[in-house]
Amino acid sequence: MPHARPPQERPGDARVLDCLYRVGAFVNSTEDPREALDFILAEIVQTLGASSASIALVEPATGSLRIEVSNGLDDASIKQVIGQGQGITGWVALYAKPQRIPDVSKDPRYVEIRKGIRSELAVPMELMGNVIGVVNCDSDRLDAFSEQDVAFLALLTNEASKAVGRIWLLRQLRSRAAQLEALVRAAQGLARERDEPGISQDLARHTRGLLGARACAYYKIVDDVLLQKHLDGELSGSELAPSIAVNQTSLGTVVGRGRPVVVPLAGKTEEHLFLRLSEPVASSSLLAVPVRYEDDTFGVLMCVAMGAYRFSDDDKHLVTALSSFGASSIQNARLYAKVFTVEEGLRRSERLTALGLLSAEVAHEIRNPLTVMKLLSDTLSQGMAPDDPKMEDLDVMREKIAHMEGVVSRVLGMSKAQSGAFRVVDLRKATENAVLLLRLKLQQLGVKVEVSGDQVIPAIEGNPGQIQQVFLNLMMNGVQAMNGGGLLSLHIGVEPGPQGEVVVVRITDTGTGIPQEILPKIFDSFFTSREDGTGLGLAIVKRIMRDHRGDIIVESTGPGGTTFKFWFPVGK
Repeated sequence: MPHARPPQERPGDARVLDCLYRVGAFVNSTEDPREALDFILAEIVQTLGASSASIALVEPATGSLRIEVSNGLDDASIKQVIGQGQGITGWVALYAKPQRIPDVSKDPRYVEIRKGIRSELAVPMELMGNVIGVVNCDSDRLDAFSEQDVAFLALLTNEASKAVGRIWLLRQLRSRAAQLEALVRAAQGLARERDEPGISQDLARHTRGLLGARACAYYKIVDDVLLQKHLDGELSGSELAPSIAVNQTSLGTVVGRGRPVVVPLAGKTEEHLFLRLSEPVASSSLLAVPVRYEDDTFGVLMCVAMGAYRFSDDDKHLVTALSSFGASSIQNARLYAKVFTVEEGLRRSERLTALGLLSAEVAHEIRNPLTVMKLLSDTLSQGMAPDDPKMEDLDVMREKIAHMEGVVSRVLGMSKAQSGAFRVVDLRKATENAVLLLRLKLQQLGVKVEVSGDQVIPAIEGNPGQIQQVFLNLMMNGVQAMNGGGLLSLHIGVEPGPQGEVVVVRITDTGTGIPQEILPKIFDSFFTSREDGTGLGLAIVKRIMRDHRGDIIVESTGPGGTTFKFWFPVGK
């Protein structure tokens, strides 16, 4: 039979009121929170007849509990760290509910902190809606505490919360300050990274470090499937699924709604579908946060805490902030990759265009002497007899001339074909795309961009790739002329032309201008004033514009900058 405390030993109303009065007076009179906690704990032990007692405070950074003051416990017991959800004390901290345990041997949650304990009473300490600690009473007797004792301890716990509030808030401020410093360092590191896999790896590592989590994984969205790309930390005997369908588990909510999701115990939800654990699944807690840039979700950060753990709102805000930095870095990395691809494509296109230009010029140069040679061979044959042996030589000559004419015709035909593939092009959209592609490079070089013009721009016929090349070549030409930054202005409008309306684009820089002595040569092939230049950029632009039945000129130049004007005919 359990040996309950006799009714006369229970604290009566008068004793409770006296105790509360003494505690309240002492708490208000002392400026030392620890002194107040020691006094409160002594009153609890005396009033409840406890064998031992302690007040454990929650560590803001980790969520674990450490004993702040104790009565009747040895040094080894005091030094123990209690995880959230661990033991009865950890359970009370996690769920914020008092617990009266008549027989600790029959409670599977019990973790021995001292020999001889038979019954236990634990009450959460709360401040501004947060559990900041737990008041714990132990007894060497069975069923030593009543429901009345629970109510009494709850009242004293309120006083303890007032006293400890200053300590806990100070610790929380210090913890958050350290986390914010770490967040800033992490954001700076992510901003320097230009490789998407490197960003996602750093994102998982920094997130784990900020939360002190057991592990953190980054899942990338690929065709409605989340693929694990990086895992930081170790899950002893556990593993996260390498791939998860977006419509499975709470990750679907994370992706679909773009909001964080907290799972206190994975084993009690569908989350076990993607957590393959050799240890009990119920021992894992999860925090999933989307990595999102504007309306695009790139992936999900999955944080794992072994044991029951309540990820706080602060945790969610902190990881959300870091994920935003990570998403911006991923977006920048993708733009850098796109710009690099475009630049490589432009270089290839420039080389091919230059080759085509050179081939066409060579073909034209060859065609003229071939025509002369053909006329001469016809003239020579008229003065010869049909049986003249030299007629055979002339026939061979005509055959080779015809062969070379065929080669020249094919080269010229290929050059013309390259300028084909015309379709409807929105020049305003082409302007915006060019600015977008060069946005990061322009920011790096300190160049601002202004786009203006008519509200309505008629569509033109053209080759989109070649038109994009015109914009990018001219914009980069302007950027190079503004060494050290400046303003690049793009204006697009409709103007009358010699044969009808034309769409005119003006690109103006604030650079040093073009020297007058080289101005007539700037559109010549292989002419350049830069050591690293090819002399093909403006020549290719000129050729493209003429292929589009338009043209390009230098409208103005000088110390205040240069304006290139180019135009396209409206319609076919």
